[in-house]
Amino acid sequence: MTECHYLAIDVAKNVFQLHGAASDGSVVFRRRMTRDQLSAFVVQLPPCDIAMEACASAHHWARQFTAMGHRVRLISPQFVKPFVKGNKNDGNDAEAICEAMQRPNMRFVPIKTVEQQDIQSLHRIRTRLVNERTGLVCQIRGILAERGIVFAKSITRARREFPVIAQDLNNPLTPTLRTMMGELIEELRALDERIRTMDQHIDAVFRANEACQRIACIEGVGPKTATAFVAAVGDPTEFKNGRHFAAWLGLVPRQHSSGDRLQLMGISKRGDKYLRTLLVHGARAVLRTAPKKNDHKHQWALQLAARRGAAKAIVAIANKMARVIWVLLAKKQDYCPAN
Repeated sequence: MTECHYLAIDVAKNVFQLHGAASDGSVVFRRRMTRDQLSAFVVQLPPCDIAMEACASAHHWARQFTAMGHRVRLISPQFVKPFVKGNKNDGNDAEAICEAMQRPNMRFVPIKTVEQQDIQSLHRIRTRLVNERTGLVCQIRGILAERGIVFAKSITRARREFPVIAQDLNNPLTPTLRTMMGELIEELRALDERIRTMDQHIDAVFRANEACQRIACIEGVGPKTATAFVAAVGDPTEFKNGRHFAAWLGLVPRQHSSGDRLQLMGISKRGDKYLRTLLVHGARAVLRTAPKKNDHKHQWALQLAARRGAAKAIVAIANKMARVIWVLLAKKQDYCPAN
């Protein structure tokens, strides 16, 4: 059998589709394997280029195959889709991955370490808990609004008002609803406690990581943003420069151009939504505190907000923050605040 030079694997939970190709791109084999068979088959192959879509468990398999001596590449699914021929099935998907990996200008996803995935798991668990808390508060507010009890929107205000309302015997709440309110308030307190525990874990990771502490010196970047970026970025040298890094985060204009007509639209919003959200929140804090500072950076932010509006200024600040983060991570430099 001709030696396999390229191996594409369509990853799933229990069944994996393999597509092997020679150095000239010709098909060597097509096979379908179970999870138990995959490792035993790949370890017997001579060193080759292996590609998978960047999806659930792909980083786990990438680390395993790298340890076996193979060169592993992960490809974003959006870059594989144009190569799919015919209807969607596992065989066509694996062939498309094999075609995509051979393109000379293909962009690959860096393989994450176990430590990076641990940090990302902390952030994802915390995000889920925060979403659950928000949904719970909204539900309680809706129930109270049906009884004519309305107050300002604020999680702090909600924590303060809910116990008072539940204990006030002069409001229109029935005994049954008053009992349910007590149970919902206890659920809210439990969620607050779990979120605080996640924050403590994230702070512990932040204190133990030099790169996190380095980028946290940037205005608008705290422990959560710092740890999230260190976990997601991996090797910053995979990006050519800070602008490419900002484009990866979706903080550059989206284009719809043709011929001599150049049209720039809103930001592309590509990449990790969570990272982009953290940067935008940090940029909003920078703009809010800018009137109290006189350095060039904050004056530029104020002038931009006056000229183009606060929303566009916040995105521009977030873009600048992303570029600075890339420099600090890629070149291992310390942050020098603007004068």
